[in-house]
Amino acid sequence: MSPPQLERGDDFSAASGAWCSVDAACRADAQGRQIHPLACVAPDVVLGRHVRLAAFVNLYGCIIGDETRVGSFVEIQRGAVIGQRCKVSSHTFICSGVTIEDECFLGHGVLFVNDRYPRAVRPDGGMQTDIDWRLEPTRVCRGASLGSGAIILCGVTVGERALVGAGAVVTRDVPAGAVVAGVPARWMASRAHLPRQGAWRAAEV
Repeated sequence: MSPPQLERGDDFSAASGAWCSVDAACRADAQGRQIHPLACVAPDVVLGRHVRLAAFVNLYGCIIGDETRVGSFVEIQRGAVIGQRCKVSSHTFICSGVTIEDECFLGHGVLFVNDRYPRAVRPDGGMQTDIDWRLEPTRVCRGASLGSGAIILCGVTVGERALVGAGAVVTRDVPAGAVVAGVPARWMASRAHLPRQGAWRAAEV
């Protein structure tokens, strides 16, 4: 049987078997999860309740907590853990060894690194394999925010409710409540005086 013809602005909900506008959320499953039919989700991925996955995500061997939203073109590798009520914006890369605690915000194009000495070949000229390098874990603590384009090098901890500015390169631990920015990222201010859910502008810190 020939597939139905798509009209501009339509997509297909694999869960419901119904056509729906891309501007509308596809029907949720029994656990409240909404997974775009163009999302690539491996069978070993663990998804919490009410998770939302956009088109063209690539997830394998990871854990995603309840109510977390993952934007388009995000890759999350095996062994990564994302907590509850997080927002992961489009084009972000979360590699093996990364733990994101609850209520964290990741802007567009945030990148993580898990290898301090990356290389393609071994000293003997052979291609490097998984046993030829050491993974260094990274943790982003509860309520932290990472601005768009931030790069988080391996082995660091971003403290609770810390704010990493857009385009920053984080090479060392970020204290809880700190505001850091620049290349390499440096302390700029503190968020300690700000309400947990209060509105604020970056220019004010």
